[in-house]
Amino acid sequence: MSEDTRTILRISGPEARDFLQGLVTNDVSRLDAGLVYAALLTPQGKYIADFFLFPDGDAVLLDVDTALAADVAKRLSMYKLRSKVEIAATDRKVTRGLGAPPEGAFADPRDPSLGWRGYDGQPGDTDVDWDALHVAACVPRSGIELSPDTFILEAGFDRLSGVDFRKGCYVGQEVTARMRHKTELRKGFTTVEVEGEAPVGTEIVAGDKPAGALFSQAQGRGIAYLRFDRAGRDMQAGPARVHYQP
Repeated sequence: MSEDTRTILRISGPEARDFLQGLVTNDVSRLDAGLVYAALLTPQGKYIADFFLFPDGDAVLLDVDTALAADVAKRLSMYKLRSKVEIAATDRKVTRGLGAPPEGAFADPRDPSLGWRGYDGQPGDTDVDWDALHVAACVPRSGIELSPDTFILEAGFDRLSGVDFRKGCYVGQEVTARMRHKTELRKGFTTVEVEGEAPVGTEIVAGDKPAGALFSQAQGRGIAYLRFDRAGRDMQAGPARVHYQP
């Protein structure tokens, strides 16, 4: 499978890794071990974009949703100041597949069920129901679940290997760390059972109270953003019935 909805940016120069280390949610030194999943946040700790980082010689390549690529490049350029880095789009493509990664490809760090990502023309799998895999593993995606209102811990980035709490400061780190030290998140994305179907973003109601929203759906399951204090076994999202079991 080739992902035509992705853009690969190249961050090059002698300070590329140090530059990214001060901006993104994950530890860039992990590039030496493979693909790194990370996000760029606002100073208030809210989502701008999520992406994968991987090494390309002395440069770092950034695999991001094409709809977010121009804004990510612009924001990285804004933070560049006097750093010795260059940011440019490339024409490289992404392929995806299941099973062991072929030579030159990387295991998807978010969840083992998501297989691998390739960047050098590796033949991808063409008959995989990626929507169902994302739903089953509760892996939210940009443009669907992830939005500018998202806090990454509510999106499960700690579970998805997308944030490192031991690295130094990055943009939005203070808010993210403060949420980490709460005893329990009151809201967040979770997998639910769904009877029927509803448009992405449909409000979920528990009794007469709003309890969240329903997003991706596949094979009788869905990803929902829920207020956990209101979520229950029997809820409604438009024409669909939604069941949540903590």
